[in-house]
This record gives sequence, C-alpha cells and structure tokens, in this order.
Amino acid sequence: MSKHVYSLVLMDEVVEAIDRLAYQQNTSRSNLINQILAEKVCCTTPQMRMNDIFNTISSRMTGDCFQVQPQPSDAMLSIRSALKYKYKPTIRYSLELVHSPGRTLGVLKVSFRTQSAQLLSELTVFYKLWAALEHQFLLPGMPEGIHYQIEAGRFIRTFRLPPDQKELSTDQIGEYIAGYIRLFDHILKVYFAALPQGQDTALEAATAAYRKLLPKKIVHI
Repeated sequence: MSKHVYSLVLMDEVVEAIDRLAYQQNTSRSNLINQILAEKVCCTTPQMRMNDIFNTISSRMTGDCFQVQPQPSDAMLSIRSALKYKYKPTIRYSLELVHSPGRTLGVLKVSFRTQSAQLLSELTVFYKLWAALEHQFLLPGMPEGIHYQIEAGRFIRTFRLPPDQKELSTDQIGEYIAGYIRLFDHILKVYFAALPQGQDTALEAATAAYRKLLPKKIVHI
C-alpha cells in the first residue's frame, strides 16, 4: 500500500489524545490515525497484518519457558528464554516483519548476551547443526534456498515464501513462526543439556529430537 500526505483539520484535544495513545503503543501519530481510519472503513493495513501475526505468536509463546517483551517498535517482537548453562544466559528471539506485503515475511534474530568464549563456540556449533538439519529436511521444498547468517553468538534467519507457495493467512504465518521458535528453543536446550556428556553426544541428541518433533506438514518459509 502506497502512502501520501493529506491535510486534515483536527481538534487540538483529539490530536493530544492521539499522541498519548501513540506514545503508549510505541508508534507515530500518523500511523495510529491510519490504523484507526482503516479499522473504521474495514481496510486491512500492513500494520494491522503485522499486529495479527504478533498476536498469534504471543498467544502461542505461553508457559514458563518464554517471556514476551514489550515491542521495541511496531514492526518487531522480542521474546526471551532462559538457558540452563553457566551463569544462566538469556536467549533473545527478535522477530522483525516487513511492512510491504510480498514473499519476504521477516527476519528472526537469535542472540545471547555473553562474553564467554566457550559458550560462543558451542553456540556456533549448534547453529551450524541447525542449518544442516534445515538443509536436509526443509531445503527440498525451498528452491531458492534458505537465507541465514551465523555470527558470533547470533543466528539470523529470513522467512520467505517460495515462488509456488500460496499466500498464507496471518494466523498461519503466526502459527508457523511460533512453532519455529519453540522448536529451535527446545532443540537448543536438548543440545546443551547433553553437552556435559560430550559434544558428539549433544549433536546426536539434538538431531534425534529434531527428527522426532519436526511437524509432518511443513510450511516452507
């Protein structure tokens, strides 16, 4: 959807109320007014679409394992999870969706706040294992490949619809991304739980858990 500048005559009191609400929702005045008008005339905006996806994801990230954080922006959702390892590092899942509708849905960034060289090394090993598992089980349905980056302590994964994939509903997208995060988090913890028995044992345990839990009906994004 394209945007243009329009002139509107509004009461000062209305603008003040809009600004307060926009501040509470961490968005801009223009964006909030656009959302309110869109809801009034039953028009779905990209922001409403993203909010629906975020709401679906948030509703699935329940329980003691995950903590949904206040959104740092109207296009980003942050989720935290604790890892049972030395000093109990926190896993942060940051999902940023794109405003413009298209085949690229968004980017997931998995990161840790740590200075431990040992932990960073083990994370790199796990990230490479995860990438290898995705290539084995998901790549056949993704002709354009899987877009990801592995950095020091970070794993970055782009969610993108393949050319032949029909458009998904916001609920379907939210369900898949939530499932992806939950699976990633579980396999990561399986790996570190088995690590005291040796890296080979941890790799085998994580691979076995992935094979067992991977959904039968895979949405390739």
